[in-house]
Amino acid sequence: MKVLISGASIAGPALAYWLGRFGIEPTIVEIAPELRTGGNAVDFRGPLHMGLLERMGVLDELRAVQTGGTAMRFVDASGAKQMEWPAGLAGGDLEVRRGDLARVLAGAGARHTEYLFGDSIAALDEHEGGVDVTFAGGKQRTFDLVVGADGVHSRVRRLTFGPEERFVKHLGYYVATWSTPTAEEDFVLYNEPGRMISTGRDGAFAAFASPRIDYDRHDPAAPRRILRERYEGMGWHAPELLAAIGDDLYFDQICRVDAPEWTRGRVALVGDAASGATIGGQGTGTALVCAYVLAAELAAARGDHRVAFAAYEKRIGRFARGTQKGGDTTGRFLAPKSDRGIRLRNYLNNKKWFLDLTFKIAADRATNLELTAEPLPLRPSDPTGGR
Repeated sequence: MKVLISGASIAGPALAYWLGRFGIEPTIVEIAPELRTGGNAVDFRGPLHMGLLERMGVLDELRAVQTGGTAMRFVDASGAKQMEWPAGLAGGDLEVRRGDLARVLAGAGARHTEYLFGDSIAALDEHEGGVDVTFAGGKQRTFDLVVGADGVHSRVRRLTFGPEERFVKHLGYYVATWSTPTAEEDFVLYNEPGRMISTGRDGAFAAFASPRIDYDRHDPAAPRRILRERYEGMGWHAPELLAAIGDDLYFDQICRVDAPEWTRGRVALVGDAASGATIGGQGTGTALVCAYVLAAELAAARGDHRVAFAAYEKRIGRFARGTQKGGDTTGRFLAPKSDRGIRLRNYLNNKKWFLDLTFKIAADRATNLELTAEPLPLRPSDPTGGR
């Protein structure tokens, strides 16, 4: 069985690892010319996430590059602390940079995964024997199955299920990240009503309240123009941070993907393409869990995608949609729209009982699933686990 995966961020390499381990041949197509190395830190929480990383044999490697957690400290214009999440809470059980995670996951499955960098899927034509794929570069190939692991703005979802506006809900905020020459070791954030800007070890981060903005996502000048307009006149270090914006700028809406079905015919969605939340929805850990479940169901069904896809949606849907709910309030937390809202957030988050409750809810969402034993592979397994 040959499976094409669109996207080489997190869900794609994780799925490829498990497919290869279960005897299925994965190919990953990625529009970028190489693995993306940027991005902020991501964290894993609870026995479900940590147990899965251990099953994959990557836990020790990730611990070797962990950040140790990053404190999140909100300050006023003078730099005085207003509220803080300690590093141990903000970073979960394991915090690593997204680029390090992508590199480790890709390395884990490299021996049995074909990568097609600098290309993307242009068209899909499903038939009884498989899916004919036309790539943007002009080549055509046939696969048994196609999986969209290509994020919130998934092209596979658009080609198979319909236009993005049917599934992506704007949650009233936009976020941006970019690297800076110097950065604080901790994550230091400054608010004015409806907007936030910060600096940390990974660079600058900004969030602001706004209705949906109509702009060309493929025009690199558009996000810069929007940020200049939205942050005009802001105090603290905002002018210097905005002046440092370079070519690695990331800009997008805070949104939630509401896809009522994740499979159709021989095509499936996994990770953010299926149940994404831009930030705050535990998307990284959930992507790893969903990738495992999809691969395991395919192996358990001996490659019958109709049985496997139905079992995948039934088993993982409620869990994934539950974790993504955490992203619904992220914008309001980062950038309350009024001075009163900022003061209330700071007051509550300085209370230990409130922090304990907040992180208990997050931990419960992240562990509300039990992984079964691994199914037998479709062919004799590699004793090294494919590494």
